[in-house]
Amino acid sequence: MQNEKDAGTNRRISRRDFLGGSAAAAMAFTIVPSHVLGANGNTAPSGKLNVAGVGVGGMGKNNVRACNSENIVALCDVDEAYAGSVFNEYPKAKKYTDFRKMLEQQKEIDAVIVATPDHTHAVVAMTAMQMGKHVYVQKPMTHNVWEARMLTKAARKYKVATQMGNQGHSGEGCRLIYEWINAGVIGEVREVHAFTNRPIWPQGIDRPQDTPPVPETLDWDLWLGPAPMRPYNPAYLPFRWRGWWDYGTGALGDMGCHVLDPVFFALKLKYPERVIASSTPVNDETAPLASIVRFEYPAREGMPPVKIDWYDGKLLPPRPEELEPGRRMGNGSSGVIFIGSKGKIMCGEYGDSPRLLPESRMREFSRNMPDKTVPRIDGSHEQDWIQACKGGRPACSNFDYSGPLTEMIVMGNLAIRTENKNEKLEWDGENMKVTNIKDANKFVRREYRKGWSLEEL
Repeated sequence: MQNEKDAGTNRRISRRDFLGGSAAAAMAFTIVPSHVLGANGNTAPSGKLNVAGVGVGGMGKNNVRACNSENIVALCDVDEAYAGSVFNEYPKAKKYTDFRKMLEQQKEIDAVIVATPDHTHAVVAMTAMQMGKHVYVQKPMTHNVWEARMLTKAARKYKVATQMGNQGHSGEGCRLIYEWINAGVIGEVREVHAFTNRPIWPQGIDRPQDTPPVPETLDWDLWLGPAPMRPYNPAYLPFRWRGWWDYGTGALGDMGCHVLDPVFFALKLKYPERVIASSTPVNDETAPLASIVRFEYPAREGMPPVKIDWYDGKLLPPRPEELEPGRRMGNGSSGVIFIGSKGKIMCGEYGDSPRLLPESRMREFSRNMPDKTVPRIDGSHEQDWIQACKGGRPACSNFDYSGPLTEMIVMGNLAIRTENKNEKLEWDGENMKVTNIKDANKFVRREYRKGWSLEEL
């Protein structure tokens, strides 16, 4: 297996070295013809993009496989053992532990898949975009509101193709819900309930006290990235990082970009005016076991004000009277109920299988559905991005869409974490600021370890 040590020097790259290299690479990007780099709609001579994956041991392996129509030229993961099977699957791809070294050494990379834990999404994606690379970033796009805004702006500045990994947005259900609601099928929507059975990982717990040795195959310092230094513990990874505020975004961050996506899309939302949260006990380390968050939106684009209630930890909204006995809400684990002045729509977590309630109305409606007005996606969510990288229309969940969606989700976490429970936070979305409870603003952005802030990249 060729690795970063084979490809270059044995020393670990420093931030200063990397930034200097990044600046040179960025300059080269502006000089080298785009047909060589394969960027901005021009593919390499083979007609295929040169794709790299960062964080390929978990969901990233699926994202990479969905792009294997292209040239998979580089794979990066901080845990060689966890990503071992993926490394073996692509023997021609160069293997790395440090994404910065990968980007510095392989100038031919056109596009980067980012599927690391939430806390490192922004630093990897920003670095790649600054070097002119297209990026696909797993959901939630970022760890906090400020990062989402910065990445959205960067995508416009560097003119790269972007996509967030909320794959339901490529599906038929999301588009049907948009068309039904905007055709007035259920009248004016002033209330929505969304729910999930997550978390399915530990939450509501404190930091472990034992300090076992770091596995030999894991670069713990790189895994931490922008997060504060702390001793390694298997309580954090793999997958269990989702419940820890330093690394993950809890149940709302994990599932909100899926479950609330059709709501955000169909109701043409952007920034909420007010958010209020209640939950089981909160500590500084992990998300609570269960929470309810209400987002209040003003009237917009001919639609009335709307209140959106989020439930997690197996909490559920009131069961609709129109839902037949024995029939489950949503898909049984997650779902959405739109309440309109003329009826209700229920769907699963990705906007899948939308149905009017009761089923008798759905059967009648099926004979007279409104026209399809939203473009359909031909192929997978990843292939939608690939086509955008090659000069096609913007990907359906590009950062101009998924950035504000992510801001909504992680702003809900801000309300969960604030000490002023059961008090509405007045939110100035344009300026990313809570106007009535100043202390809550400490959660708009995080404190970064030296050398890891987006402003230092």
